[in-house]
Amino acid sequence: MKKLYLVFIALLAISFQASAQNFKSKQKQQERVIKSAYKRGKITEREYYKLMDEQEKIKEAITKYDADDYWTPHEKNVVHDKLVRAEKRLRRYKTNGEVY
Repeated sequence: MKKLYLVFIALLAISFQASAQNFKSKQKQQERVIKSAYKRGKITEREYYKLMDEQEKIKEAITKYDADDYWTPHEKNVVHDKLVRAEKRLRRYKTNGEVY
C-alpha cells in the first residue's frame, strides 16, 4: 500500500511540473509564430511590439507562478487565459479585419 501511495505522489508531482512546461512551450511557440508573421509582413511593426510585450508579460507570470513549484488552479487559469487572449489578438492582427 505504501508503494502505491508513493507512486501516486510521484505521478502527481510530475503532472504539476508538466503543466508548467506545457505553458512554457505554448508561450515559446506563440513567440515563434509572432516573429514569423512579422518577417512575412502579416503584422505591422506596432502590432509586433504589442504582441511581444504581451508575450513578455506572460513569461513573467509563468516565472512568478513557477517559483514555488506548485501551480494552484487559479494560477493555471490566469496563465491559460493570457495565452488564449494573446492567440486571439495575433489571429485578429494577422487578418486585420479581413473576412474570408
